[in-house]
Amino acid sequence: MDLYQLFKTSSPIIGVIHLLPLPTSPRWSGNLKAVIERAEQEAVALASSGVDGIIVENFFDAPFTKNHVDPAVVSAMTIVTQRIQNLVTLPIGLNVLRNDAKSGMAIASCVKAQFIRVNVLTGVMATDQGLIEGEAHEVLRYRRELGSDVKIFADVLVKHARPLSSPNVTVAVKDTIERGLADAVILSGWATGSPPNIEDLELAKEAAHSTPVFVGSGASLENIATLMQAADGVIVSSSLKRHGKIEQPIDPIRVSQFVEVAHRSRLTVDG
Repeated sequence: MDLYQLFKTSSPIIGVIHLLPLPTSPRWSGNLKAVIERAEQEAVALASSGVDGIIVENFFDAPFTKNHVDPAVVSAMTIVTQRIQNLVTLPIGLNVLRNDAKSGMAIASCVKAQFIRVNVLTGVMATDQGLIEGEAHEVLRYRRELGSDVKIFADVLVKHARPLSSPNVTVAVKDTIERGLADAVILSGWATGSPPNIEDLELAKEAAHSTPVFVGSGASLENIATLMQAADGVIVSSSLKRHGKIEQPIDPIRVSQFVEVAHRSRLTVDG
């Protein structure tokens, strides 16, 4: 996959919008207007501060369903994504948690978003939702049925989970790309807000060959320069929030600072 063609840069910074609780989730407030307004504000904050792409994610719907979300969640995420697209021109991705790749693919295909994030595309992971099995065959066939070119960004040994097979980064990356047909792979730390270690990133990059490798969690002002030396791009949210608190909205000042440091590290790598 050509990152430059998709993001207009070969080292993209992708900001994540954590949607407020959606219909049918335990903390749903009954007010979709509030969900939309916060998402719109965060999209503008991210875009105006220089990120290269945005992922829309139902992060505050926890505890998550293991696989298929309620149709109301799909409807709400479709509406929110379209509202965001009215305000920004950046590439948009969908992550329907915990692992509803087909719904993500459906939304992205209908609204002409560019990519989806899939937590478990191949293999079996033990998670707080139970055992989650990858359904690469279903997602890839569904994409073909839809006549879609939505890209699949797949986590490898995803956070908040443990593999049932050997946790070998090299094997997992190769399986995800060669057998799962992922367009890009994502490496995270053990939990939201924790970064992957550099050794694992380097192993992933070597195993992935020409397939892009993204940092999926834990990127911050302090470590982004180091992480960008080993990865092709970064997906970031927690450190962009007000006071760095996950429950807070996106802070445009923190986004600008992060982007500036990341851009400097890009120049170092490219130079």
